[in-house]
Amino acid sequence: MVLGGGEADGTGCSLAGTDAAMDGALSALYGGGTKKTGANATGRDRSAGLGASAPSVARWLGDIRTYFPSSVVQVMQRDAIDRLGLSTLLLEPEMLEAVEADVHLVGTLLSLNKVMPETTKETARAVVHKVVDDLEKRLATRTRATLTGALDRSARISRPRHRDIDWDRTIRANLKNYLPEYRTVVPERLIGYGRAAQSVKKDVVLCIDQSGSMAASVVYASVFGAVLASMRSIATRLVVFDTAVVDLTDQLDDPVDVLFGTQLGGGTDINRALAYCQSQITRPAETVVVLISDLYEGGIRDEMLKRVAAMKASGVQFVALLALSDEGAPAYDREHAAALAALGAPAFACTPDLFPEVMAAAIEKRPLPVPDTAQGLRNP
Repeated sequence: MVLGGGEADGTGCSLAGTDAAMDGALSALYGGGTKKTGANATGRDRSAGLGASAPSVARWLGDIRTYFPSSVVQVMQRDAIDRLGLSTLLLEPEMLEAVEADVHLVGTLLSLNKVMPETTKETARAVVHKVVDDLEKRLATRTRATLTGALDRSARISRPRHRDIDWDRTIRANLKNYLPEYRTVVPERLIGYGRAAQSVKKDVVLCIDQSGSMAASVVYASVFGAVLASMRSIATRLVVFDTAVVDLTDQLDDPVDVLFGTQLGGGTDINRALAYCQSQITRPAETVVVLISDLYEGGIRDEMLKRVAAMKASGVQFVALLALSDEGAPAYDREHAAALAALGAPAFACTPDLFPEVMAAAIEKRPLPVPDTAQGLRNP
């Protein structure tokens, strides 16, 4: 595709058939100008564009789904929305039915939610529902398994009654005390099961920045919130914020409702959001607060840091995620990240696949598995 094309390429080669159609679809997005796309395209038609015509865009969407794999289609759709300003065309039901649904498309739809006509909302909701269902299938099983294990370990007691002793783990923990002459292990440390297996063991508060740059994080966090809410041993609260704070906990049984309850864009007041979260904490030693934000604070910075320090001092496990997505390094406020690190709360980007491990570490009150490529700071 790099070598083929018209005279400007200087190769003397031309494209035909499927190769020309693929070249046309790429040029329509990345070439500029005007151009036909699809099977009627020729190698000489090198400058291109989609214009503002819904029919031509619909044909182009069909072309790229024909010629490219789904992962490439998603990238091209995202570039088309960013480079050519096609967001308004997504307000048409016919367009939504033609696009390849992914997290980024959901973020775009949510940003258009307030201006979306009623005729489009049902189709948009179906698109969002499909993406959310796919994410739940991919993330739910591992999340539940990882956190159930962490909850079980955190519930074990160090001075159990005889009937509560976990003998397998007790023996493994004391193998260094094996006495070969007696062929036995001296159990210096006993490990027991927790007594209230079915009770709520941990409170988790997800505090999500819904500014426009956090779109993918909002999608993933809403799905994880629904998964956590389905676990009886975790009491989950989900709070979204810009300059206002909205508690969406009562909608956690349907993450699609949660997403349509958000409003991407606007300013940011982290301090106000944390003040609300702090007011909801009743068991600080058993609470994990997860702040998902790029840390660009429009509120009172010093007050925000004081709230984080106060929560940590009371026993709350505080996690700051600069992003919860598969995207590259996020843009974030480095000064605020350094200030949080100084309080013992390193801020770092987290992929969805790593999130269960981060939560498990927070539940067990052990060091967070900050990735080597983390865009945050362990120390100021």
